[in-house]
Amino acid sequence: MAKVHRIHSMPNDAPWAGGLPPQGSAEHPRAIRALDSVLRVQRPIVVAHLRSIRLRNPDATTTQIVRMLERRYLAAVTTGGAAVGATAVVPGIGTGVTLALSGVETIGFLDATALFAQSLAELHGIPVDNPDRARALVLTLMLGQEGVDLVAQLAGQAAGRGPARSAYWGELITKSLPRAAVGPLVDRLKTAFIHQFAAKGSASVIGKALPFGIGAAVGGTGNHLLGRRVVIGSRRAFGQAPQEYPAELEPRPGATRLEASAFGTLRRAGSALGSSGRRLLHIDTLGRSFHRTE
Repeated sequence: MAKVHRIHSMPNDAPWAGGLPPQGSAEHPRAIRALDSVLRVQRPIVVAHLRSIRLRNPDATTTQIVRMLERRYLAAVTTGGAAVGATAVVPGIGTGVTLALSGVETIGFLDATALFAQSLAELHGIPVDNPDRARALVLTLMLGQEGVDLVAQLAGQAAGRGPARSAYWGELITKSLPRAAVGPLVDRLKTAFIHQFAAKGSASVIGKALPFGIGAAVGGTGNHLLGRRVVIGSRRAFGQAPQEYPAELEPRPGATRLEASAFGTLRRAGSALGSSGRRLLHIDTLGRSFHRTE
């Protein structure tokens, strides 16, 4: 069967709307598709997560709960980076295995950031039901000022004026920005994230592959610094914690502690690192044994 070529209405040198080809097309970058699959934290998981924290800390203020979310998030991402770096110390684990583990850890970092960001939005009374709004929130936090500038620029274009100046851009993304503007915003944020990760992420990955324990320090410190940037950005995104805890996030009558299941998104990052490390180490060891017997 002869190949049928796609016909687009735009010339070959014209940019795609939003900077990306249509989702699902052959031209859609694989890295972008991977991002979409990672940044999928369902709202029921976020709500269960917050209810479980409230169940364990019934007298905590909203400010204290925000600090709990921040500490848990930083602990999760820092431990993941140190775990990957520490593999460079273990005899028999080559640099290639460490670099492969770094990719798994990146997924865990994004997963943890998605849960953290959407939990904060819910706590501020902003349910995030739209997947694109959730992705925009997470990617903007990861990008820092570059992401905030993109949000302001597109929000201004949607309103027919210059760059928007919002006190709290988190509410702008998750609530105020017109739905028609959210898709193009997410496309541009994903493109910027891929470019930034390619430039900065590669240096971090190589740093974690350093031997003699240096990799563990680089991995843990690098992730902690990036996590701190996300935390600081989240405070600027939403401002101070609300005075009252949202009624919808209160534990249901007769509820049992859901800490293990609700917080599984963060813990999955650690388990993925451990299982992948053991699997890759086994493969690496088999390969070395095979070459020695030849």
